[in-house]
Amino acid sequence: MLKPEINELLTETGPGTACGDLFRRYWLPALLTEELPENDSPPVRVKILGERLIAFRDSEGRYGLIDEFCAHRGASLWFGNVRECGLRCAYHGWKYDVNGNCVDVPSEPENSNFKSKVKLTSYPLVEVGDILWTYLGDPATQPPLPEFEFCQVAPEQTYTSKRWQESNWLQALEGGIDSSHVSWLHAGGLKSDPLFKGAKGNDYNLNDLRPFFEVAEADGGLFVGARRNAEDGNYYWRITPWVMPAFTMVPPRGDHPVHGHFWVPIDDHNCWVYTFDYHPTRALTETEVSAMRAGHGVHSRNIPGTYRPEENKDVDYLIDREAQKRGDTFSGVRGIAQQDASLQESMGPIVDRSKERLVSSDTGIIKARQKLRKAVEALRDEGITPPGVDPAHHRIRSAAIVLPQEESFIDACQDALTAELGKAHTSV
Repeated sequence: MLKPEINELLTETGPGTACGDLFRRYWLPALLTEELPENDSPPVRVKILGERLIAFRDSEGRYGLIDEFCAHRGASLWFGNVRECGLRCAYHGWKYDVNGNCVDVPSEPENSNFKSKVKLTSYPLVEVGDILWTYLGDPATQPPLPEFEFCQVAPEQTYTSKRWQESNWLQALEGGIDSSHVSWLHAGGLKSDPLFKGAKGNDYNLNDLRPFFEVAEADGGLFVGARRNAEDGNYYWRITPWVMPAFTMVPPRGDHPVHGHFWVPIDDHNCWVYTFDYHPTRALTETEVSAMRAGHGVHSRNIPGTYRPEENKDVDYLIDREAQKRGDTFSGVRGIAQQDASLQESMGPIVDRSKERLVSSDTGIIKARQKLRKAVEALRDEGITPPGVDPAHHRIRSAAIVLPQEESFIDACQDALTAELGKAHTSV
């Protein structure tokens, strides 16, 4: 169980909150590059850490992320017109550049310098891979750009999607580092999903329903090891890295692409889930990308024109009780992503962790909460830079490997858990 005041500390991320201040020390995904595909694209609403913002791309290809509301009378700039290197408010034509500077107030006399006194809040917006990243903190502590492997490989080797999840970011993240549920909730997907089926490691997941968990410290977060029995007295280890505050990777399966998530708070009751698949040494195949676009693997199939999944709470996640009865899926919900989301959202927007009854398989979640709390309090009380800010902490991988019983997973897998461009991953 978690005391209510600690639950609040770790789940509240709006302006002025301790955990919100922690998030503001990192580069965070703000939107996909596909949302601003060309110069002078229509502006896009962005809500992140409780702030309502507008993203746009000007006539020279520069990206901007500024306050959503015009300084004049508070109209939303989403209705605005992007042209001639700026965004004009649809109400009275006030124009802003990508840095939030007001560059034109049409109603003012030509010799007026009023516009020079008007500036909206703005944040950097930078393309790395197929994501546009932002930094919402103090410019004096802005770190170098992220160096996660999925956004460093060639474009043909990676694919990223996103979906809206109607729950607090922390319960979504905790699902990402919980390997014990895979043998139950995703059992059907391991057998049938085109991005999962066929890997030898699936048998270990399905045959051993009592994994043992061991957690090792990492410079940027944790490595969560889930151990299952394998043949010849060996152990099958699936090792999930967590890089603070909200990055996780799913251990690979054979030569399949590697996947993972960013869990980015929209506000305290919602989060964006950025989901990536990549392969470190080869291009993704047309078949793999088609499956990802169709919502297989850890991706979702979204309502056209939106990033809201078709399987959502308003339609009871399109649950199929007959498929559940047949054993096609354990929960009756289609897709691994929405199987997770359906249960995480069912807990309510912010789960009451004071009512939990945790067990040994929750070790990774317990350790992550402890490390997150320690980092939040250290930043709040002493100004200590949290783990995961340094790009060196991003150069990690997940791993799935069979080891002799006497070997320590963290000692035996150091090489497999280190990202090196062009090096194949280690996987069963």
